[in-house]
Amino acid sequence: MPTPQEDLFAAKPDAKPAAKTTPMMEQYLRIKQQHSGALLFYRMGDFYELFFDDAVTAAAALDIALTKRGKHSGADIPMCGVPVHSAETYLSRLIRKGFRVVVCEQTGEPPKQRGAKSVMNRKVERVITPGTLTEDTLLDARSHNFLVALAYDGAQQCGLAWADVSTGLFCTRLLPADELAMELARLAPGELLVPESALALDAVKTLEAENPGALTPLHERDFDARTGAQRLLRLLGIVSLEPVGDYQPLELAACGALVGYVESTQVGRLPSLEAPRRQTRQSVMAIDPATRRNLELTQSISGERKHSLLGTIDRTVTAPGARLLKEWLAAPLLDPDAINHRLDAVDCLRAVAGLRARLRDLLRQTPDMARALGRLSLERGGPRDLGALRDGLRGAHRLRERLDETAADAGLPDALRQAAADIGSDGADLEQHLRRALVAEPPPSLKDGGMVAHGYAAALDDTRQMRDDSRKIVAAMQKRYARETGIANLKIRHNNILGYHIDVSATHADRLMQEPLKHTYIHRQTMASNVRFTTSELSELDARIQHAKDNAIEQEQQIFNQLREQALDMSAPLKRIAAAVARLDVLLAFGERADSDGHVRPQVDSSLVFDIRGGRHPVVEAALGDTPFVANDCALNLPAQDAENGNGGNGADEAETAGLQAPDKRVWLLTGPNMAGKSTFLRQNALIAILAQLGCFVPAQSARIGAVDRIFSRVGAADDLARGRSTFLAEMLETAAILHQATPRSLVILDEIGRGTATFDGLAIAWAVLEHLHNSNQCRALFATHYHELAALQATLPALAAVHMRARQWRDDIVFLHEVAPGTADASYGLQVAKLAGIPAAVVARAQERLDHFEAARPKSGVP
Repeated sequence: MPTPQEDLFAAKPDAKPAAKTTPMMEQYLRIKQQHSGALLFYRMGDFYELFFDDAVTAAAALDIALTKRGKHSGADIPMCGVPVHSAETYLSRLIRKGFRVVVCEQTGEPPKQRGAKSVMNRKVERVITPGTLTEDTLLDARSHNFLVALAYDGAQQCGLAWADVSTGLFCTRLLPADELAMELARLAPGELLVPESALALDAVKTLEAENPGALTPLHERDFDARTGAQRLLRLLGIVSLEPVGDYQPLELAACGALVGYVESTQVGRLPSLEAPRRQTRQSVMAIDPATRRNLELTQSISGERKHSLLGTIDRTVTAPGARLLKEWLAAPLLDPDAINHRLDAVDCLRAVAGLRARLRDLLRQTPDMARALGRLSLERGGPRDLGALRDGLRGAHRLRERLDETAADAGLPDALRQAAADIGSDGADLEQHLRRALVAEPPPSLKDGGMVAHGYAAALDDTRQMRDDSRKIVAAMQKRYARETGIANLKIRHNNILGYHIDVSATHADRLMQEPLKHTYIHRQTMASNVRFTTSELSELDARIQHAKDNAIEQEQQIFNQLREQALDMSAPLKRIAAAVARLDVLLAFGERADSDGHVRPQVDSSLVFDIRGGRHPVVEAALGDTPFVANDCALNLPAQDAENGNGGNGADEAETAGLQAPDKRVWLLTGPNMAGKSTFLRQNALIAILAQLGCFVPAQSARIGAVDRIFSRVGAADDLARGRSTFLAEMLETAAILHQATPRSLVILDEIGRGTATFDGLAIAWAVLEHLHNSNQCRALFATHYHELAALQATLPALAAVHMRARQWRDDIVFLHEVAPGTADASYGLQVAKLAGIPAAVVARAQERLDHFEAARPKSGVP
């Protein structure tokens, strides 16, 4: 079991370093004792060094050389290191492998101590963990990285708090313990903070098994509600929480643990987190972990973004927009009014291609303000982050101007008007100030200067002029020295060791070392082919130039700090503007996709109808390219008047198509051969519901959907061997969850229930499950099976309709039509599919013999 992370961050001032060590190693061991649970990156000049077990571990993880440095207790000290300038690359690899890293920096010159060796002052600047990353190189720009804290009462309730440290997003939720797995699957934590009492929860065990580096146990005392309230007050700079939210004790406990952890990892600094927003179960569609996996919402079964629903529909052009799209996809809306609020905006943007194109062009010029602000708040930002705020504000205000012009001409839907209002005019003064202060392309860091535009600060311009004039003086001095010495190829050069110096070839060096020149030209260094000298005059000039350079950088640092503080003073409006820009990006992406792919606006209401005409699977259709996708209808719980007016969308015979629109049939029993498209049909209807409740147009001829509260999917075979769960047990666990939780407003898709056990056991289970869905859950459901015997249930289950995937046999071959039609399939065509797969002909022939035998012995009723 993991060790609580108090040891990682809590100082131990009484710990004694080992005897007979160098002052440097004493310092290292003292710092390491205070952070025993992490790898220590110990700054030594231009390298971060690791020693002892840290070195052995890091060398293996990073595939770098393991060396040694000195001895400790008579044994060699293992050592490895990485260059400071490329440290983020190595940090990224370590974080992805689940390591924590403590960064210890040099903070000044060695102290002056008489009678003892001195050591460079160092202190821990930061503890890097998977949930507290802020650097672009360590983060996925198109995904949130959530740090989640879980408070648990030991009974039925959990409190969750989650934050994206890189953007300031901060939310809470109170939820039943049995919904924890579903919520963690939605959030996909980069790191989960849990009290020891919660380690036994199944959802926590699952996260630990799937992503061991994401789990961070803390002591129970870190989850104290009273302490949590105090930490929130300090974070927000207020005296009462009443204006920002009526948080429950478990929510306060989770918030307090999260804020305390962030403060400890950032060594006293806190990011610009917003006031926690409470989310409720009633506002979003519930999707359990198995369904997210089966439907491949954000990643395919192989773990790739490509060929997932997210990878298919993402047309966003900014990183914040991509993050918001993923967030929306994880939690589709439930309220029809809120859904149609989005659909109105998408409809407008789809219809006005010119407006859409202009807005998307402006978005492409709008940087990621949220993450830039996050780095600045942690004193980890640079000039380019200020540039991102400047350019982001400029782009946002241009977006607002374009929306205002359109609203004046033709009007805008509420969602677009709200986005324009949220952008407003806030930040205009800051934008103008940053535009005057910064060069067009700010440098990545302040180390070499060059951030501040000419004309912004007179004192800085004077310092720079002195520095630049000095360069002219150097050029003139070189000419004079060459003339005085008679050495035409004499050069004045510069390096970081000697500074400015005179460089001549070895053949001319003797002249400078003899009378009368040797008193003026002072020898500094002899190289293989040249010799270096200086003069008193040149040394003085070097000092003046270096002073001017240092003075210029110091002034730029002061200006940077002032600009940073001005930006942080506007954190709240800047975050509001960034959020509005992200919403615009997603809505524009939806409009772009609807226009280019020919998708239609769904009708979403509070009914229990699920009526899709000519529906298509969005991911499969995209993968097919120019090959047409065979569209199909799906009519569940259809009122009689709608059934009478139904038009098929699958190209089947009119009589068959009409049968698909039978009224009041909320459960479909779907049969047909493998490879005929049953699983595709099941998934496409679930995905269409999710897309519709995102506020997105859908791949269909028409769609009317009564808002779905939960989607359940039991499609495909999967095991969980790590926890001792066979394929069949995993299937039964997921089926049990569906039968316990599905409501009349839910949509359930089930495929091959019962096929993992003996034939009659499986048939009996499938029979009972289908009855329970119909009679007890009373949900809308698609139930695919090879148990044709289940068709007999139509006689006792009035809301059950039998449909099948059409296929035709031609001689010994089978032709899949991929069309849904009324009735039960006449066969499963398993032998034909086996033949297509390349099963030897002798095996197929023998199987045909046994099939004939079994069918001859089967009861004629077909009912067990």
